[in-house]
Amino acid sequence: MADEAQKVNRKARIGTVVSDRNQQTVVVAVERKSPHRLYRKVVTRTKRYAVHDPDGQATLGDLVRIEECRPISKTKRWRLAAVLTERDVAEVAPESIDRALVDEMQRSAARAAAETEEEQGPATELPSAAEAEADAPDEPPASEERSEA
Repeated sequence: MADEAQKVNRKARIGTVVSDRNQQTVVVAVERKSPHRLYRKVVTRTKRYAVHDPDGQATLGDLVRIEECRPISKTKRWRLAAVLTERDVAEVAPESIDRALVDEMQRSAARAAAETEEEQGPATELPSAAEAEADAPDEPPASEERSEA
């Protein structure tokens, strides 16, 4: 009987990884909903668990299943059982915006402002630098000679 592995019923929870900065540890937020004792409104409560992840499988935003285990450290009493779904956050964040797209958006904004100005009459505001660049000709103006009167 000592040779047979006994099946242990362990508590299991499903939650989202909210931090993966530590080595071999992730923080998992588990939400549960229950009615308020007096008012019977459904209240969402969130608990954060420090989870042992020795292989570093889980990343920020993953949906994971954790299970109870022996104490591994002062705060870690749970270990990672499985990664259910990969992260929900974008893998690559845009670092720079295409300059041509920005110029096009500024031109369209200036055009829209000009159309509303025509409908409502002249505005008292001065044009912005982007509008002044859009309206300016590509060549510098030629100097005109003054005639004496």
